[in-house]
Amino acid sequence: MNPRRICSVLTAWAALVAALLLPSPAHAAAPASPAVSYSNPLVNQRADPHIFKHTDGFYYYTATVPEYDRIILRRATTIQGLSAAPETVIWTKHASGEMGAHIWAPEIHFIDGKWYVYFAAGRADDVWRIRMYVLESSAANPLTGGWTEKGRIATPMDSFSLDATTFVVHGARYLSWAQKDPAIDNNSNLYIARLANPWTITGTPVRLSMPTYGWETVGHKVNEGPAVIQRGGKVFMTYSASATDSNYCLGMLTASASANLLDPAAWTKSPTPVFAGNAATGQYGPGHNSFTTSEDGRSDILVYHDRNYKDISGDPLNDPNRRTRVQKVYWNADGTPNFGIPVADGVTPQRLSSFNYPSHYLRHWDYRVKLEANVTNLADSQFRTVSGLAGNGTVSLESANFPGHYLRARNGEVWVDRNDGSTAFADSASFHRRPGLADAAGVSFEAYRSPGQYLRHYGFLLHVQPVAGTLAAQDATFHQQ
Repeated sequence: MNPRRICSVLTAWAALVAALLLPSPAHAAAPASPAVSYSNPLVNQRADPHIFKHTDGFYYYTATVPEYDRIILRRATTIQGLSAAPETVIWTKHASGEMGAHIWAPEIHFIDGKWYVYFAAGRADDVWRIRMYVLESSAANPLTGGWTEKGRIATPMDSFSLDATTFVVHGARYLSWAQKDPAIDNNSNLYIARLANPWTITGTPVRLSMPTYGWETVGHKVNEGPAVIQRGGKVFMTYSASATDSNYCLGMLTASASANLLDPAAWTKSPTPVFAGNAATGQYGPGHNSFTTSEDGRSDILVYHDRNYKDISGDPLNDPNRRTRVQKVYWNADGTPNFGIPVADGVTPQRLSSFNYPSHYLRHWDYRVKLEANVTNLADSQFRTVSGLAGNGTVSLESANFPGHYLRARNGEVWVDRNDGSTAFADSASFHRRPGLADAAGVSFEAYRSPGQYLRHYGFLLHVQPVAGTLAAQDATFHQQ
């Protein structure tokens, strides 16, 4: 047989085998959790943020103010709207005695038809004698209604305690908080108990976690600021660790929702932080988070504070520049939450899933852009859609974990490269955003300098190629998540 003929046959067989080994495409409708778009920071000089989405169509926001002297509320119909929403002072510290100093970490909850605010406070004459307290309001609008002091949350240990949060699992309401055990050489541990009513613990509290890992004990030995999110029959409790400077970070405990949550053995601690500062994005000391949901109710949102600089002069608690920030929570294939990294200031990034391989996302690997499933290094698969470097109504796709690097065409292949400021780079990294070629609910990206050529995957690598035919249109269609 002619050698060329043999080579041609072998090539055809190789292509057939490769096609058989590839997973079959499953054409996707719009994703269950579409993209969200917010701009960070949400609110400057507001720490320990808590956002509660109520059934009245409003988001309610509270946070620690730098003066540590009052409790504030905002409300808006959107998360971004909280940024400019008027702020109302609903309560001010006492002039003397209890609740007279260090007004910290308020949370607002709606329980059995009434509003409750949990917060921590010291005494005017002993500012570090910090305990947990509760306010109550029966008003429909908590910004305009009156508030009643329900008093201190009593715990068996009368010691430094703060950061109370409440949640319900299978109809049972729990309180979790941070507290100092005088018999343990650390600053605070995490505890949990059942609630008889919103301000009264029932039964014996149990300790869930102590700061033992190195990343939990930098500067101070701290577990504090618990927050709970639930999904798929699991309860995930995030918490903050280490000092409140650039070392502050989030850890996580996990339990089955059907387990006895008052049994410490029911909880598993992640051995590494699940959310930490990132020098590339310029975000330091992320922590003291809460959770809410997007406006359409289809995405979970991480709410937290951080600073946009690393070095602090003096006590971090005297530095006023912790800012409230928000970003989307993604979920791994194993059902665990993936918080990624604290994203750069400005518009939040998104993920692009394939129309015909909906479990696969665009991601960069050694700067080459490819299509891949189960991308647990979340930031590799996140891109910010920004104004196009070439202008003229285009967009560019900026890497979330390599700011200043953009998707750009190189000899028909797509790479993530650093912007060198040249016109040639700007042109190769700019695209016209079009309705999805295979699904108008999706999106396709037409190359700025090559009309008719689109970002598309081929062999699970991304290229800029002409689009002809149904399959090519599907390969060039993505959903924003």
